[in-house]
Amino acid sequence: MDADGLFEIAEDPARTPELARREEASDEPSRRGSLSDADHAAAPLAVRMRPRTLDELVGQEQLRAPGSPLRQLIEGDQSLSLLLWGPPGTGKTTIAAIVSRQTDRRFVEVSAVSAGVKEVRAAIDAARADLVRTGRETVLFVDEVHRFSKAQQDALLPGVENRWVTLVAATTENPFFSVISPLLSRSLLLRLESLTDEDIRGVLERALADERGLRGEVTATEEALDHLVRLAGGDARRSLTYLEAAAGAARSRGATEIDLETAETAVDQAAVRYDRQGDQHYDVISAFIKSVRGSDADAALHYLARMLEAGEDPRFIARRLMILASEDIGLADPTALPTAVAAAQTVQLIGLPEAQLTLAHATIALAVAPKSNAVTTAIGAAIADVRSGRIGQVPSHLRDAHYGGAKKLGHGKGYKYAHDEPFGIAEQQYAPDVVADATYYQPTTHGAEAAVKERWERIRAIIRGGAR
Repeated sequence: MDADGLFEIAEDPARTPELARREEASDEPSRRGSLSDADHAAAPLAVRMRPRTLDELVGQEQLRAPGSPLRQLIEGDQSLSLLLWGPPGTGKTTIAAIVSRQTDRRFVEVSAVSAGVKEVRAAIDAARADLVRTGRETVLFVDEVHRFSKAQQDALLPGVENRWVTLVAATTENPFFSVISPLLSRSLLLRLESLTDEDIRGVLERALADERGLRGEVTATEEALDHLVRLAGGDARRSLTYLEAAAGAARSRGATEIDLETAETAVDQAAVRYDRQGDQHYDVISAFIKSVRGSDADAALHYLARMLEAGEDPRFIARRLMILASEDIGLADPTALPTAVAAAQTVQLIGLPEAQLTLAHATIALAVAPKSNAVTTAIGAAIADVRSGRIGQVPSHLRDAHYGGAKKLGHGKGYKYAHDEPFGIAEQQYAPDVVADATYYQPTTHGAEAAVKERWERIRAIIRGGAR
């Protein structure tokens, strides 16, 4: 388990030690500041297949379009610092390498995980010296820039301001919260979108056939490709790492085709039978919601795990939890909706795999919360009355009396200002005559709603003149 702040995050169960080693190795050329190592046959597949030009970049059509800022930077050879914001595996490191390769600049990487102010200043000083000595510019790639402290980010400013380096900083977190304003204002912010399943499938198919990849020596069945695409979770580098492991497993068996069994064995994770567009999608989410509604936290976690492992969009799950918080819990636990909303916001900010903890947190909290559908039945009854024509006129004392002539029409006459009344509650009619006696909201005695019920009954009695 890797420590992340004060919390320990469970490692991806599909990442065996061998796969982890290969994923780490796929970043080595950029760490050494050399791009040529990607050409040798022993380099990891993810390194060999790294796009060399902007046209080879997968996805990110908005960045590759003619006349886009990124294309102008590369083809116009301009000195402009970039801030790349997007999920893992969407091409942030690749874009930095493309900028360096296509503009003939030196490429130097600094990792925010291990580097300090001293290392940042040393990299900028070396770039400045090389610029003065040879006239050659340097691309300084800062990975995970959000992990830099304010002082560390401040150390980047001289190099950016004086254009001693072309800074390309990458972050998976919202830069408006994690990057200092001076650095934001001096950089062009480019947002990278998650790769689609079609994008990832294209990456895998290209790697199977390309001379830099597997050169057609190994093929893959449709089921195996589907499995690898799902496990990749929109991360192109991960998909290639898994493909390389699956190809190795096939070769060890003397086979030239990767089937589903081989793919499952290679990444140590079985395929989850789940169609995000079909019956499984609707059946599993239905079972998930009904389990939370039924207060079975264990069953709810099972269905949550199935959806996460099948690659379901975590934002979809979070949205359903927000709906459930009002539909099935309401005022029985007033913290339910804030919990669900906070979970949805967290999912949006951090993404998977860490967001699985947030979704589990919200799922358990909502499952064990007291339940009430009083809010649901209340709005349903009110809407039913309106649709049936029970509307009526707004009582004259409640009508707007702020415009000229309103008082002559009797608007506002007799209105009692609630704050001037005992307990801040005035005895007067609020609803139209046709629904004056309606009792839409009928709270339960479950959880915190029991206190709401007692208070609401006292309030309603005062308003309608029935107080003792």
